[in-house]
Amino acid sequence: MSLTRAGLLALALFASTSGHAGLRLALDTDALNSDERHASQALLSEALAALPPLFRQQLDRRIKVRWRQMPAEVYGRAGRFSGIELNAALLPALSDGSAASATTQRPHGTVRRELLATVIHELTHLYDRAQLWSTADKQRLLRCRQRLDSLGPVGLPDACRGQTARRFTLSDDPRLLDLAGWPQQVGRRGEREHENGQVARSPDAYELSNPREFVAVNMEYFLLDPSYACRRPSLAGYLQAHFGNATSGWVPANQQPCADSYAYLNAGRDFARQPLGALDLERVYQVDYLLAEANQAWASRWGHSMLRLVICAPGRPRGADCRLDLDHHLVLSYRAFVGDLQLSSWDGLTGAYPSRLFVLPLEQVIEEYTKVELRSLASVPLKLERAQLEQLVTRAAEQHWSYDGDYYFISNNCAVETLKLLRSGSQHPRLQALDSIMPNGLLDTLVARDLADRSVLLDPREALRLGYRFDSFRDRYQAMFTVLQQRLPISQDNVEDWLAQPSSARRPWFAQADLRASAALLLLEQAALRRQLLLAQDELKQRYLTGRAAKDPSLDKAGGALEQILANSGFLSRPAELLDGGYGLPQRAEWQRLESASRSRQQQLRQLSDNLDQEVRNLLEPQRLAELEANEANLAQLGEHLRTLHKASGGLELP
Repeated sequence: MSLTRAGLLALALFASTSGHAGLRLALDTDALNSDERHASQALLSEALAALPPLFRQQLDRRIKVRWRQMPAEVYGRAGRFSGIELNAALLPALSDGSAASATTQRPHGTVRRELLATVIHELTHLYDRAQLWSTADKQRLLRCRQRLDSLGPVGLPDACRGQTARRFTLSDDPRLLDLAGWPQQVGRRGEREHENGQVARSPDAYELSNPREFVAVNMEYFLLDPSYACRRPSLAGYLQAHFGNATSGWVPANQQPCADSYAYLNAGRDFARQPLGALDLERVYQVDYLLAEANQAWASRWGHSMLRLVICAPGRPRGADCRLDLDHHLVLSYRAFVGDLQLSSWDGLTGAYPSRLFVLPLEQVIEEYTKVELRSLASVPLKLERAQLEQLVTRAAEQHWSYDGDYYFISNNCAVETLKLLRSGSQHPRLQALDSIMPNGLLDTLVARDLADRSVLLDPREALRLGYRFDSFRDRYQAMFTVLQQRLPISQDNVEDWLAQPSSARRPWFAQADLRASAALLLLEQAALRRQLLLAQDELKQRYLTGRAAKDPSLDKAGGALEQILANSGFLSRPAELLDGGYGLPQRAEWQRLESASRSRQQQLRQLSDNLDQEVRNLLEPQRLAELEANEANLAQLGEHLRTLHKASGGLELP
């Protein structure tokens, strides 16, 4: 038996480098004067000092650095000779010191800072390309080389045969690709997303061109920006784990402490409320998979995937009681846009809508689905260790500020986006090979893989009491309808048939209703109004979109107000547009600007929504408008009838 050619090459390469003492930068001093040599050497020494010790140890080679002429927009590059080239046009400013104060339009601010970042950037490319070995690999190869020298290939032990060089890179690491924005495609095992959707709050758009540039750009900020770990905590944790170890405890120089909470914008529809919120990891008790169960609408027949953050009230210790603090709970929901008007099926299939991560109050989500869409919600706890939970919530905060993808009903819908977030956030090993493109199917798969605990739903009464389930109001409406059947000689068999009648057909029964029947009628009329508003909303959207394309003059005023609401409310799903400059998670210094800008937008939305109500009614078809007004008249008449009955029964006068 003989050692493979790759194995012999690996041993030879290792033998040629094993005596080296780590990375050395050799400046080409030809044609440089004393000041230029001194300034250049100081730049290279600063770059070396910023690098992690493991980086310098593993890239144990002599790298030549030289100045040469190149295009003005290029600061430097890794040359064909595996060295680094810097733009000679910048050398005079470096040598006379003016580069330290000369500002640029580039991310790092000054010419000297850009040059320093360039050296780190290009060294990272060389590190990423290198054939690297772990310490154990090197020791094994050294022993094998010694055996090779003394015994020759024939006398090598089996452990040395077939040795090949192992490549340890950053840019092809699956975990790095997940965090960088090229996650696995759901449903296509092993394939990665081709487009990077993390386009907002980027320090340098060049990072999005490919994973190699992403690594090099982020190394610049990881090593040079003290706030990097606070702005991109997931990536900082990954890089620190890659370059650090349990004994060294290495961290980048001047790394600053981070705030104990993450900023987010609450996309609730209460425009009188300040949307800027603070998400405190310590108060997050659990994360649930929140499923809005299916209904008959085309876009909703498989349900809707969300994540629920079970957040404890301030001062309450983390524990099961936090599940009852419903007014503090938040929902993470990938949606097409604010308001989520009834989506066009064709546009949803072709990706005409953006996919963004909304942060919503739980109480609004409950109302949307249970009262308006008459869909139940199931809230199933995920089985995550504490570290996995915190990583997931951190990743969600990062996605909230950075992600702007494309929404497809099939290939990139709410279930797909939620699964990608679960994978990249928690790093749970059993999630990596899990695939599902349907919201209800994803829950089934999570349960089957022992990643979610659906046993909390087994006792329906207890599930409702503890907030693991929120029932559709359909059952309550049916119960009220049963009251009507018991007290009035109505002919309908179910609540759907009752609500499908015109308002005018329901009105004659009001005068015959006793106190209890009148209360049931009032609740059902409120349900009918919600149904009419939902139908009117969809009708308005369809007319607005088609009328705008046809330049319908009747849309000028109300259509303009609706367009402003949709445009102005976009910041609730893409909050990065409120800030100029900066990257990643906003820091405390940016919160004041965020608070001011978000409050201003909310005030505009409140005024627009107040003005819009009457204007949009003019856009409705006459039949829809008449039914809406008749429904409102029914509510007024029932309210007056109830007050009269209550007073006649001896009760206090109702307001």
